[in-house]
Amino acid sequence: MRRISCLALGLALVSVAGTAQNQSAKTLDMYVVDTEGGHAVLYVSPSGESLLEDTGNPPAPSPIGARDTDRIMAVIEAAGVKQIDHLILTHYHVDHVGGLEELAKRISIKHFIDHGATVEAREQVPDFQQKYAALYANAKHTVVKPGDKIPFAGVDVTVVTAAGEVIKKPLPGGGKPNPACADFKPRDESHVDPENPQSVGVVYTFGKFRTVNLGDYTWNAEEKLMCPNNPIGKVDVYLTSHHGIDQSGSPALVHGLQPEVAVMHNSARKGGAVQTMQVLYSSPGLQDVWQLHWAYAAGLELNAPGLFIANLEDPAAIAAFLSRSAGEPGSAPGRGPGGFGGGRGGHTGPAFWIKVSAHADGSFTVTNTRNNFSKTYNAPAK
Repeated sequence: MRRISCLALGLALVSVAGTAQNQSAKTLDMYVVDTEGGHAVLYVSPSGESLLEDTGNPPAPSPIGARDTDRIMAVIEAAGVKQIDHLILTHYHVDHVGGLEELAKRISIKHFIDHGATVEAREQVPDFQQKYAALYANAKHTVVKPGDKIPFAGVDVTVVTAAGEVIKKPLPGGGKPNPACADFKPRDESHVDPENPQSVGVVYTFGKFRTVNLGDYTWNAEEKLMCPNNPIGKVDVYLTSHHGIDQSGSPALVHGLQPEVAVMHNSARKGGAVQTMQVLYSSPGLQDVWQLHWAYAAGLELNAPGLFIANLEDPAAIAAFLSRSAGEPGSAPGRGPGGFGGGRGGHTGPAFWIKVSAHADGSFTVTNTRNNFSKTYNAPAK
């Protein structure tokens, strides 16, 4: 009997150890969805709670249809998510909120988060504020300001920008002077849509791992956030601001954050601007750039290697583009057939996403679901 008891005790200890190991192995998962130059990122906490940032573009006539919503739902299914516990609308542009009405028909959304009413007189999605109010009337609705915390089990989610304001109290590890501010040059942003710098920006912290998502926060606003002192500190993963176009992503922001990895939620004809890529590649400590699409704007020299790109253009189309001389018809990247932001253009076939899985020790793995190529980045040295 004693022998049996010892055996049972040993099995119990193995079981407990296995359970503890499984618990410690749970990750914060981040899924960057291909919405053809729109924005939709799903975060799943170690306990399975879900947080979605933005909903991509609205449905369109065939053959596009409800493309972005279909893609978001495919990621939601792959992640095993049954409801959206929290939805952050960073701001009210069509490529960020256009898919909300369709998404709300397909999955329950429990908590809506935003920066308050739009500052633009003309809504890019007709009657959006009215339709949105009807949705959040039947759920929880929170208007956030910098410094607020968004409840997300096991993960610290801190708002650092909202409604044109920035966080005043530095996050742990932040508050030090930002050397990248010395050469900051403001721009004429009279042409920039007013909603962009209103974006809700958040920092996610899971143990020693940190990632940031600032929506479409713009160049001049980045100085307000990051200068003269950097209130955020360093991050591990930087989701490129504003899809990787050059209205955002100043050295003051990117070099101040010193990310190890950048993930660009671009389309083939939106994002990957030369200046954006140059700022990324010159950022101290950056190891890799991962892209949702091969970017025409970045050309042959500045696109990431194919292993790191989730959706590739047809090789013949890329070859034809690269062989054209500057100034020839069709040689400029343009915005594609879709008009605003390239959201209506792009491919309508299979779309692949980029997944980041982070551990509390600060290590994380990035996966390209097109080719299942993964790369693991080690925890920072103590």
